[in-house]
Amino acid sequence: MTSLMLPLRPLEFFLTQYRRGWRGSAVSSVVTPVVYLLALGVGLGVFVDRSTNLPQGVSYLEFVAPGLMAATAMQIASFEASWPVLGAIKWHRQYHAMLATPLRIRDVILGHQAYFVFRLALTATVYFVVITAFGAVNSPLGVLAIPVTVLVGLSFTAPIAAWAAHTDTEASFVAIFRFLILPMFLFSGTFFPISSLPRPLEIVAWFTPLWHGVTLCRDLTLGHVVPADLLHVAYLLAIVIGGLVVARVTYAKRLVL
Repeated sequence: MTSLMLPLRPLEFFLTQYRRGWRGSAVSSVVTPVVYLLALGVGLGVFVDRSTNLPQGVSYLEFVAPGLMAATAMQIASFEASWPVLGAIKWHRQYHAMLATPLRIRDVILGHQAYFVFRLALTATVYFVVITAFGAVNSPLGVLAIPVTVLVGLSFTAPIAAWAAHTDTEASFVAIFRFLILPMFLFSGTFFPISSLPRPLEIVAWFTPLWHGVTLCRDLTLGHVVPADLLHVAYLLAIVIGGLVVARVTYAKRLVL
């Protein structure tokens, strides 16, 4: 088996695991965007559209829908790369079993990240279909929001998996969700333009991967693509690559005896 094929073995394992509980995640993947869009895009949107600082001609539904798509990817990615990764090392030891075969650290990392890509792509596709049905996609370029959403998710799976391989306790995950993921969900442009924030918080938001992802998804679904969007892609790719590099180190320290 070639080295390019080796990461497919961990991917196959995690896909087999996913088959046992896919129905629950499939239902939530459909119900969640419908509920969010009905409550925020349609319900709250009626009031927001009457008095808002949104770009001219953009309804609140069109504004919030792509933001929720990117934010959902962040949430799924953060969970999948935290407890499951630590569990594969500390509790269930699936990684150890994989490394007892010809698989290498790199293959384990890439294989698990490939599974994250599958989960994110599946959710992003369902979300895109839903927001399209709600009329929140105004451009054929909107379909590119699906790979962008996957990229947003990977910008969280890579560094969080690196941390999960480093830490010996799950307590830090609670802090990550409470003090990083939740604030990003609320203040990275998902629900309102970050220009509405106080200037110091706006500057902080510029550096969050979610803001870059939300902006990209929104530009694509609205058809307002600008050259600066390439900088958003580059920023997200840099985080993914950096996270994978660090993960290679933390996985090796934890798994190589």
